[in-house]
Amino acid sequence: MSKFNHNPSQRRRVGNRNVLGLAILIIGTLFNGVNAYAAASNGPAPDFTLASKNSGNVRLQEQLGNVVLINFWASWCGPCREELPHLEALQQEYADLGFTILAVNVDENSAKADILLNDISVSFPVLFDVNDDVSKLYDVQAMPTTVLVDRDGNQRLLHKGYKSGDEIKYKQAVKALLRE
Repeated sequence: MSKFNHNPSQRRRVGNRNVLGLAILIIGTLFNGVNAYAAASNGPAPDFTLASKNSGNVRLQEQLGNVVLINFWASWCGPCREELPHLEALQQEYADLGFTILAVNVDENSAKADILLNDISVSFPVLFDVNDDVSKLYDVQAMPTTVLVDRDGNQRLLHKGYKSGDEIKYKQAVKALLRE
């Protein structure tokens, strides 16, 4: 006969430990699944060529050797409007170190992007994905969506949405990739 059979409080403690152990096991399994998914998403960033607002066509593969932040945005997106000035600051800070931003506008009518860009000036290339071809390549499901590509052309970060402070995460990731 077990020594715990006679003391109900000890049985409860053992039962609570078992539940806690099971919860830790489940959480650990979930995190391993998330890490496996994240690792699977690392790999070559899909190449694309898009028309640029100011300089003809831009192809991602032409940026090999640079760290590239691809930002999918739309003129109707409030968080996009809030994020663009932070991206410009990031561009200004790291451009001389081999960093660039490609801002991919997804509006069906590029004139809407031009209206927003009259209010928010940016120095990085603004590209137009009016048919959503590149957005589909990157499985963009939220506005804005940010993708970070390393010097070798591998996708290293995928961030959906924007809230104040996310630019700090981008800066940390860019700095780390620039050091590689």
